[in-house]
This record gives sequence, C-alpha cells and structure tokens, in this order.
Amino acid sequence: MRSGHRGFTLVEIMIVVVIIGLLAAMAIPAFQKVRENSRISRFASDLRTFASGLETMMLEVGALPGDPGTGSLSGGHAQLSEYINAATYTQETSIGGEWDIDSSDMGLNCVVGVDFGAAPTSEQLAMLEAVDELIDDGDLTTGVFRGYESNRRGYLTIEL
Repeated sequence: MRSGHRGFTLVEIMIVVVIIGLLAAMAIPAFQKVRENSRISRFASDLRTFASGLETMMLEVGALPGDPGTGSLSGGHAQLSEYINAATYTQETSIGGEWDIDSSDMGLNCVVGVDFGAAPTSEQLAMLEAVDELIDDGDLTTGVFRGYESNRRGYLTIEL
C-alpha cells in the first residue's frame, strides 16, 4: 500500500543543489571584491592617519621621529606613540607586510609605508596600485605614494 505522502525525487534534489551552487558561484566573487576593497580602504585610512600623526609630531616637537624600526615602536620612540596608534602600527597591515617609518639621513623628510620583507606579490602590487588610485595619481612610480626599494612599497612622503 502506498501512503499519500510523496517525497522529493532525486532529480528535484539535484536541481535545487545546482541552483544553490550557481548562486554561490555568483556571490563568492562579489564578496571577495568587497573584502579586497575593504582591505584597500583600511590601508589607505591607516596610512593617512599615520602621516597626519607624524606631521603633527613634527609641528609640535620640531623634529622628525627617526627610524623606530619596521613594525616596532621600541627604544627611544615612546614619544611617537603619542601621535600614532601603536596597536595599529605594530600589527600587520591589511594588505600584508609591516608598517615602517623612515627618516632621511639628512633629516629633511620622513616617510611612512609598508615593508613586505621581500618583493610584493602580484596581489599586493595590485592592491598598492588600487591604494595609489585612491589617494594619489594612480602611478606607483610618481607622486607622494610610491615604491622606493624592491621590498618596500607604498610610502607616503612627508617633506618639511
């Protein structure tokens, strides 16, 4: 005897699975693009914040901060932590690498940026180009946002 209850057929279940798979395939790239844009925006925001803090320090103290070291505010750079968020500075950037502040040997300018420790990957280079389009001229070889060394990319130059 057959009861009046009918279940789903295998074909119906497979159609539902295929539809869910197609929806996921369309949603995942969009989600990844939003995530990448968020990482780029956060990096640009942090970069501007550090540059502003350094400018404020230079105006108030009358001197450049020196080189605190990549991703570190150790040593005689405690004063620098009054002007930039040490917790953000000491953690990895949103696009990879570590934050870095350098002053020229002549004491004429100061730069803040990211040190990847090696040449940036193609993904990191693409994100740096996107940051450059967001805050500068879109060219990593010109403007105030540019690379200086093969392993260090993305410096915002602050000149006195």
